[in-house]
Amino acid sequence: MVEEISHGDFTELVKIIQQRYGYDFTDYAEASLKRRFSRFTGFVGINSIFELKHRLLNEEHFFREMVQYITVNVTEMFRDPSFYKVLREQVLPRLASYPIIKVWHAGCATGEEVYSMAILLEEAGLLDRCRIYATDMNETNLQKAESGIIALKDMKEYTANYMQSGGINDFSNYYTARYDNAIIHPALRRNIIFFQHNLVTDQVFNEFQLICCRNVFIYFNRALQTRVVKLFYDSLTSLGYLALGIKESLLYNEERAKFETVNQANKIFRRKM
Repeated sequence: MVEEISHGDFTELVKIIQQRYGYDFTDYAEASLKRRFSRFTGFVGINSIFELKHRLLNEEHFFREMVQYITVNVTEMFRDPSFYKVLREQVLPRLASYPIIKVWHAGCATGEEVYSMAILLEEAGLLDRCRIYATDMNETNLQKAESGIIALKDMKEYTANYMQSGGINDFSNYYTARYDNAIIHPALRRNIIFFQHNLVTDQVFNEFQLICCRNVFIYFNRALQTRVVKLFYDSLTSLGYLALGIKESLLYNEERAKFETVNQANKIFRRKM
């Protein structure tokens, strides 16, 4: 692992990535991205910034490996059970009034929270008329998410999360255990569409009643957060819902006035008319 990355080296690394490959990390939170760069150098056994820059400039496959590594976000099924409980009780009953419900999971990582949403919608009797668009910039994440395969060892914790979120069914009914894996049932996956989308560079692609982008903003600086919230505002129907991570906020966001708070503790907001 390299020693602490200086601001100058960090700026140069971001510039190399943008100019050579078109990925813009300019407005990512510097401290967070530095830590990810450093962990990656330890992972691949690089000991100098010079070597890291050299390989980024000359080895596209190395860059692809790095992007896959630094854009992996930690996730779990029914993460923050209180959030899903509020969705069950306050948001889904409102969404039930729409003939077609469109949900966007932005930055879906490996899909655990997408499948949690599908279970909620199924239990509310809404999944058949819902389309869930699950996007991420990390192609490896998307492939894993689309497979519907989750480590079986994690299901005990996920079952506890599910019960705390207000789940009343036998959670094991939603997956099949096979060796060390749990495979999400196809019925839950039928209305989910996975594809690549980069929140930094890509645009509005549909209109949604609910957008979930949880625990992604923590990697963005304030300017990028504002740009992305504007993208979400433009992607929501009138009175559509936006959900962020529990440690995230719209408090200092320039777009804040365009949203009303539905549940402050669980960071659920609603687009104003």
